[in-house]
Amino acid sequence: MRLQGNLIIEELGIGMAAVSVRKTSFILALAAAMAMLFSSLFGLQAEAAQTNGQKVASYAQKLIGSPYKYGGTTPKGFDASGFTQYVYAKSVNAKLPRTSADQFKKGKSVQLKDLKPGDLVFYKTNGKSVSFVGIYIGKQQFVGATSKGVRVQSMNLAYWKNSYAGAKRIVN
Repeated sequence: MRLQGNLIIEELGIGMAAVSVRKTSFILALAAAMAMLFSSLFGLQAEAAQTNGQKVASYAQKLIGSPYKYGGTTPKGFDASGFTQYVYAKSVNAKLPRTSADQFKKGKSVQLKDLKPGDLVFYKTNGKSVSFVGIYIGKQQFVGATSKGVRVQSMNLAYWKNSYAGAKRIVN
């Protein structure tokens, strides 16, 4: 057996040797390993909690593909305001009025540049008054119940850009 740095080397014969670490080095290595193990167990790299707006946006996206139905308020068929009413009720337990025009009267007005996921975006698709609502999901997109069902729409399309009426924040 011979000492070489922090290692104790024991000759086993035929060119083989067993290497062991001195006690103090071993204890330091063990303590470092335990600290790494416990830091991951207790989630020191915890993720930030979802905001209510993010919960709304996330729930809305789960309903993509649901069919359109005039007057519809369930996943069996939605119209625009029935969709937003349903999503807010199920995702954050918030009650919205039934029509898009009445929903437009609720919440805090938000500038286009300040939109956050979960905000309601309103359109005058009839050319006169608020007649459509969707849920903003980020990147200039919203989820809404169109005549072709619940879909993601780009706010940059001419149709939506030309009929944009405003946005409201219902939850933070």
